[in-house]
Amino acid sequence: MRLQFGDTARLPAQWQPAAVSLEDRVVLIVGATGALGRASALACADAGAKVILLGRKVRALEKLYDEIEGTHAGHAAIYPLDLAGASPKDYDDLAVTVGREFGRLDGIVFCAAHFDGLQALVDIKPEAWLRAQQVIVNAPFLIVQACAALLTRLDETAAPANDASVVFVLDDPARAGKAFWGAYGVAKHGLAGLVAILHDEWENARVRVHALLPAPMKSMLRRTAYFGENTIELPGGEVAANAVVYLLGDDGASARGKLLDLRG
Repeated sequence: MRLQFGDTARLPAQWQPAAVSLEDRVVLIVGATGALGRASALACADAGAKVILLGRKVRALEKLYDEIEGTHAGHAAIYPLDLAGASPKDYDDLAVTVGREFGRLDGIVFCAAHFDGLQALVDIKPEAWLRAQQVIVNAPFLIVQACAALLTRLDETAAPANDASVVFVLDDPARAGKAFWGAYGVAKHGLAGLVAILHDEWENARVRVHALLPAPMKSMLRRTAYFGENTIELPGGEVAANAVVYLLGDDGASARGKLLDLRG
């Protein structure tokens, strides 16, 4: 996957998730309490998935769990984990738990991010730098590594068919590569490299690797970066969440190894 904007895909016009788009699939949402993570969890549940809600804010996870179980079509489970302080063993334990409780893993969505605001590189505290790399780059690598056996497991008797998807949420490199985007910008560029290499290695595997570039949306990160903008006028994460469902399901196969660009 060469993440240049000539190598992009678009969400088909008028495409909407169906109630069975992700029927019986198990999907791990990393960063489930953020703007896009929460919207993605709800959209996946409505599409029939069993969603595993991973995040560090237990009360927010519980609230989202109750909402899914109470008013949405799918089912949910909670897995509290602070990515900033997690160790490789923590991710191995995650994979063991998913395997024990669900027996399979059909998708992962990486929505978690860490952004301390715009600042010069030389002014970033070392702890803040390391935290951003841990959340944005190291955690996805360690989760994919720990869950690789679950994702690539071949089970011809189970529905759905033998495919799985991993969705990475990127940021506009022309924006995040500019001055003062700091640890976040560097980490997002590193994540794009991870996605490209992983796709090349899994190009013929049962696991599809996808990259998603959302349009500007209402979120805490957006408010922090664009403090002069009236962020409340921006759309929420629902459009991007529909794109997540598209990439996780069978319809998204044509976008394998491409950047699904939602801007414009």
